Amino acid sequence: MSFESIWCDLQGVAFEQGYVDAGGIRTRYLMTGAEHDDVLIFLHGFGGHAEAYVRNLEAHGQHFRTYSIDMVGHGYSSKPDVKYDIPVYTQHLSDFLDAIGVESAFISGESLGGWVAGQFAIAYPEKVRKLVLNTMGGATMDLAVLKTVRESTVAAAETPKESMRPRLEWLMADPSRVHDDLVASRLAIYEREDTLRAVKNGTILYEEETRRKRLMDDETCAKIQAPALVLWTTKDPTAKPEVGERIANAIPNGQYVLMNDCGHWPQFEDPATFNKLHIEYLLS
Repeated sequence: MSFESIWCDLQGVAFEQGYVDAGGIRTRYLMTGAEHDDVLIFLHGFGGHAEAYVRNLEAHGQHFRTYSIDMVGHGYSSKPDVKYDIPVYTQHLSDFLDAIGVESAFISGESLGGWVAGQFAIAYPEKVRKLVLNTMGGATMDLAVLKTVRESTVAAAETPKESMRPRLEWLMADPSRVHDDLVASRLAIYEREDTLRAVKNGTILYEEETRRKRLMDDETCAKIQAPALVLWTTKDPTAKPEVGERIANAIPNGQYVLMNDCGHWPQFEDPATFNKLHIEYLLS
C-alpha cells in the first residue's frame, strides 16, 4: 500500500482552515468552495473532528461552500465544562450558521453528527434545506454498543497512545484503512489537556437515561420536515441496515441508500461512492 496521510487527501485542494466565534464557542472549520452560495455543513461523530471529511472536501467544494467543523467539545473548538447533551450541540450549530452569515444550509452528519443534524432539523426547520443522516447515532437502545462507544472513547482520551488505533479501527470495515497519519492527527487532539474532561462530558448521550430522552425513534423522526437521505452501510458496527431503513421510512420525505463493505465511516472508507451518492442527492 502506498503511503497515506491527511495531507495527501488535501494536497492540491484549495481549502481554508479557520476559526469563528459561534455564540462564544471558538469553532474551528475546514472550508472549500468559498465562491458558492449554497452552503453544506459536515458534522463528525463522537470524539471526532473536522478531518473525518478530508476525503470529501474537494468534490463537494465544486458545488457548495463546504464546511467541516469541530463541534463544541471536540477537536480544536472550545470545550466548556458542561454536559454535552443534544441541545448544546444544536445551539452551537445554529450559532455557527449565524456566525458565517447563513440563513439555511445543507446539513450532513455521521454518527453523533447525524443525531445532531436530525435534532437540529426538528428544532430549527427554517435553517435546514436538506439532511443526510450517515450511520446516524441515537436510533437504538443497544446497551452493549453504548458501553463500547463510551468506554473506548474515554480509554482513547485516558491512554491515547495505547488506545487510539483500536478506537479508530473499530470504525472501519477494513481496519487496515486506518493509517498512521490519521492516528497521529487524533493523538494530537487527545493529548491536549482539555480533551479528557470534554470526552467524559460527552458520554452523557451514551448513558441509558439521557439516551432514552433523546432517542431518534419513529415518532421523533416523523417530526423531521426537511428532505432527508439516510445513508447506511452493510458493516456498520453500531446498528444493522434495517435500522437505517426504519429511520428513512419514519421521516416523511426520507430516502434510503446502502453502501457496501463499509463500516461507520463510509465517507472515509469509500469516498468515491459516498461523494457521488451524496452530491447527487443534494443537487437533485
